[in-house]
Amino acid sequence: MTTTPTKIPIDVSRVQRRVLGVLSAAQIVSGAGVAVGLALSSLVVSRLSGSTVIAGFAGTATVLGAALLALPTARAAGRGGRRAGLTLAYVCALLGSIVAVVAIGLESWQLLLAGLVLVGGGSAGNLAARYSATDLAPPGHAARHLSLVVWASTVGTVAGPNLVKPAQAVAEPLGLTGAAGPFALSALTFAVTALIIAIGLRPDPFILARRIAAPPAPTDLAEPAESAKPAAARDAGGRTLRTAWEALRRSPQARRALAGIAVSHTAMVSVMSMTPVHLDHEGASISVIGIVISVHIAGMYVLSPLVGWLADRIGRRNVMLIGMGVLICAAVLAGSGGHRVTQVGAGLLLLGIGWSCGLVSGSAMLTEAVEIEHRPAVQGMSDLLMNVCGATGTILAGAVVGFAGYGVLGAAVAVLIGLFAVWLVVAARRLTPAAT
Repeated sequence: MTTTPTKIPIDVSRVQRRVLGVLSAAQIVSGAGVAVGLALSSLVVSRLSGSTVIAGFAGTATVLGAALLALPTARAAGRGGRRAGLTLAYVCALLGSIVAVVAIGLESWQLLLAGLVLVGGGSAGNLAARYSATDLAPPGHAARHLSLVVWASTVGTVAGPNLVKPAQAVAEPLGLTGAAGPFALSALTFAVTALIIAIGLRPDPFILARRIAAPPAPTDLAEPAESAKPAAARDAGGRTLRTAWEALRRSPQARRALAGIAVSHTAMVSVMSMTPVHLDHEGASISVIGIVISVHIAGMYVLSPLVGWLADRIGRRNVMLIGMGVLICAAVLAGSGGHRVTQVGAGLLLLGIGWSCGLVSGSAMLTEAVEIEHRPAVQGMSDLLMNVCGATGTILAGAVVGFAGYGVLGAAVAVLIGLFAVWLVVAARRLTPAAT
């Protein structure tokens, strides 16, 4: 008589609560590290190089790093689970912060830019963390679980810039220059984040979700050895790009989600990046500009749980279309604001809300449109494309504002979003209600 192994029940909801708590804690700490670096990097590069033009490469280096590390992070997740992917990203950010401290001590802006590329791993990890929240989410709850992790980054993002001066003050007694202090603090935050993920993210949500989807013979909670993992997972490292393209080719829904995320991010970054320049030309003070950007950041993150709940209730595509409408209003409002800071600020607030709608709904749509084995690869491709589009949008926005003005940039972004919204509506008619 053959004995069938008894399956040990797994309280998935309890594991998911733990996963969300760990990811949220990691987002808070790492968000502070990313924000500290962004607040100071361009200024330090400017002082070391003596060039405003070279200073502009500081932000580009961080975005480039986030893009370059998106696929390695996805590859590690596909092979060893979310814990492996996120730890890789945050360790790279830790190493980059250490390189930045050394570069400032040596007064080398070239080495500092190289370090900032690795610091981009913090952003890559934060982006990948939102997808980690969806692996064990109950059906119909992916968007709201994802949005909780996005919301958690608000705390670190807001607190980070306020830690710059204390970090500078602490640096000098430790034998570091004041400018190196914030990057030393970033190194500490990324080290703590990596530990939170490595210790707390057990069992790994992706590995557990994969076992639930196709349970193997062993029934305990221990994660399978490398040899016991599916061939697709073991081979993911060598074919991440091919896996992503194949999955996207088979899923029109995934392609629409990917495009929605990329377009939303491009629109947001394009307008946001040039708003401080526009307000400065209109005579606004640094403090006023800071308030406008803070309002924008609040729009990006504070309402994300509401956006996630709405995406689960009325459908991902509908929330994405709402986001496109909000982005159009934002671009027109900000672009026509001129010297009216209140109007420009209102436009930036809507810009953040529209971005949140596109990111949260698009990320949930993308996750649910592909099989679990292919999710890390497709999600990594999404983050890669998102960062590349953001960097390209910043460059093009600068050229548009330089040649034609901030108002023309707003109009161009509104047209871009409008064209995508029309395409989304027309293309989505072939989808079933359940796919939206």
